[in-house]
Parts: sequence; structure tokens; C-alpha cells
Amino acid sequence: MFLSVFDMFKVGVGPSSSHTIGPMVAAARFLDHLRAQPFKVAGLHASLHGSLAFTGVGHATDRAVILGLAGFRADDYDADKAEAELTRIKTENNVQPEGLGTLQFHHKENLIFDYGPALSGHANGMILAGTDAQGDILTQVTYYSIGGGFVLTDAELAAGKDTDDGPPVPFPFHSADAMMQMAQKSGKSIAQMKQANEMSRMQGADLDRGLARIWEVMNNCIDRGLTNEGTLPGGLNVRRRAKGIYDALMAERGMNLTAPHTINDYMSTYAMAVNEENAAGGQVVTAPTNGAAGVVPATIRYWLDHVPGATSTRVPEFLLTAAAIGGLIKFNASISGAECGCQAEVGSAAAMAAAGLAAVMGGSPEQIENAAEIALEHHLGMTCDPVKGLVQVPCIERNGLGAIKAVSAASLALRGDGKHLVSLDVAVETMRQTGVDMSEKYKETALGGLAVNVPNC
Repeated sequence: MFLSVFDMFKVGVGPSSSHTIGPMVAAARFLDHLRAQPFKVAGLHASLHGSLAFTGVGHATDRAVILGLAGFRADDYDADKAEAELTRIKTENNVQPEGLGTLQFHHKENLIFDYGPALSGHANGMILAGTDAQGDILTQVTYYSIGGGFVLTDAELAAGKDTDDGPPVPFPFHSADAMMQMAQKSGKSIAQMKQANEMSRMQGADLDRGLARIWEVMNNCIDRGLTNEGTLPGGLNVRRRAKGIYDALMAERGMNLTAPHTINDYMSTYAMAVNEENAAGGQVVTAPTNGAAGVVPATIRYWLDHVPGATSTRVPEFLLTAAAIGGLIKFNASISGAECGCQAEVGSAAAMAAAGLAAVMGGSPEQIENAAEIALEHHLGMTCDPVKGLVQVPCIERNGLGAIKAVSAASLALRGDGKHLVSLDVAVETMRQTGVDMSEKYKETALGGLAVNVPNC
């Protein structure tokens, strides 16, 4: 089992990795599918199912599909160009992806929100089709957005959702227990093993540049969120709060009025800044999802800004360690809120952040694994209940709590010897089982929780 650090941390656009980035990725894959066909299509059709249908408008899934079919990509998204092209598409009723010419696409007729039963493979399903001039289907592919921007076709899902066809890696751990055994036998840290795996697939210079890029986007997202004001999209006029809280914190620090608990406010504000940017459709890094995008960067920023001796040269070690833990959770359970609720998103992010922080603060592999387990266990049973019409509202607060829990988990683990009763593998399996037992309406369908109890929705 190998998932790259760049699978777990992707540069993308808000507000949702499952509902925005995933559909855009699926659309790009479908365009490649059409380019490979011996025939030419004249038009396109798309249908959204399950959670993609119920929360699709609030999470900009319609925009993502349309722009994806027009050739836009999440990793190099240009908001101004996208807005201009979206206006043109809705006026002229066609898309013009590279290499395929002009294809008929009427957004009100050819993009369908199907509110019936979800497709069999996953709660986030979509069907993309190419049609002839009369609108008859010539080819179609079913895609599933399985969390964190990962997309699989129905055939790929049936074959095994985490297959890896690349060359063998030196440390192929598929569980925390296997990871710990390999660390003990090799004498390497988790980050060193993860780095060796990455460098078996890419050049070291590319790995270094990629990790620097990930942190740059994360840090810039925090900075934007701490300076931008206004209201979030969605019609409920929810105002941004990160800048005001941060300004108040800085004013208190200048007056020497800082209370000990204020450090929690900093962590929450860093996370809030990221998720307000995500809610506004800005550039973020999935960590491991957009809904949980604030936890890891907030924890890194806390460490750099508030912990003596912290240095940015060790951020790659943090990210590699966090990615190793995230990969285990994704492979053995899920990082998708549609599958396992918010525990799969913020819980996974907290475990990743706790592990990364424990690593850069000198923790042993045992202490790092313990930190991840404590953080994940703190989030078991959390549900995901997005508010209809407003993107990622509950996640903004949960990310702040996730960062606080990550730091607390790392601190507790570092004070122990790494020996503990509940292993990370057990916590991950428990999360998977909890997700299976959880009612669908408390995941990402917007059919329960805050989505039905907030009057304005």
C-alpha cells in the first residue's frame, strides 16, 4: 500500500474536496476518456447522485462539474478566468475543452441533481456521458468521489479502491503495527521511511519542491484568512471572524494581558482562517480533505510561531509523518465524511497533525503513533451535518477544536513512553465500524443535524 504525500496533501479549491475537487477531477478524467475514443461526441450530460445531489449546490458541485468539463483543473485554478468562462457557458450553452472542439452543454438540462437512491458504490456518485447531436448517449462512465479529492470509476472501485500498480517501495506498511515493526527493525523514523518510499517514485529535488509548495499554500491560506473580511457565501450572511479574533489577540499580546489559555485561541483562529478561505472558494490544501483543511496548517503555524526552537526546515518532516498516518487511515477506514462522518475528516486530520507535531518535537515512533491514536479517539463518533445553502459552516469551528486536540494529544504522548492499551489500528477500525453504523442523514446528505435545525436553511 502506497499513498504519496501528494495524494494526502493536494493543492485545490474550496469548499469541498469530495463535492468540488473530486467532481472536477472526474470531469477531467472523462475528457481524457473522450479523447481516447475512436468516435467524436457532440454534447455532454452529467447526473449527480447521493450526497453530491443533496449538498451539491451548497458545495459548488454544479460549478465544479461545468468548469471541469470545460477543462479547468483544481490544482491550477484561476478564479477570474473560471468566472468569465462560466458566464459564457451559461449564455452560449456549450463547453470548449482542449482537443474536443465545441460540445453542447446546457447547464439546466444537461446537469441533473438526482435525489433518488444513491449509486451502489459510494454516497458521492456521478455519471458523465458523451452524446451525439440528437442527445443519445454514445459513452458514459460512473465516477465516485471517495474523499480528499480521490476519484475512482465504478470498475476501479470494484477492483479494489486502493490498488497501487507502481514499483515496490522499501517500507510497504499497511497498518500502524507494521509501520512500528519496520521502524524498530530499520532504526528509521516514520518520516524517514515515508521519505524513502517517496524517493523510490520521484527525485529528491521534486519531493523537496513539492513539500515546500504544500506548506507555502497552507501558510498563505492562513495569512489570507487572517486579513480578509466580509461575509461567507450561501445567503445566510455569516460574517468572517478570524481577522477580528486575531486582531484582538495581537492587541492583548501588546498589552501583556495574555492568559495561558489564549494559546488555544491562536490555534483555533489559524484553523478558522483556513476554513473561511475554503468556504469562500479560495485556494487550500486538502489535509486530508477540504472540510478538515485547517487542522494541519494551524498546528504547524502554532508550532512555528509559539514553540521555542521551532524551525521551518523541519516542516517537511511534519508533513511526511502526517501523510504516513493519513494514508493508514484512508487505506483501513476512510477520510470521507460521506462514509464515516466528520470523524473521518477532522478526526483524521487531528491524528495526522498530532503525529506530525510529536515528530518535530522529538517523539519516538511509539510516541508518534500514540499521539495519532489519542487524537483520533477524541473524535470518534462525530457526525457531519453541513448546513444547506452555506458551505462548511460546522467544519469551521471543528477545525479549531481539532488543532487544539492534536496539540494536546502530541503533548500527552510525548510525556509517556509510547506504551498504551489502545493502538492506532484499533482506533482506526473502530472509526470504520462507527461509520458503518452511523445513520446516513448525519453524514453529508444535509438531511439531519444542523441542516434541519437551523431555521434559515
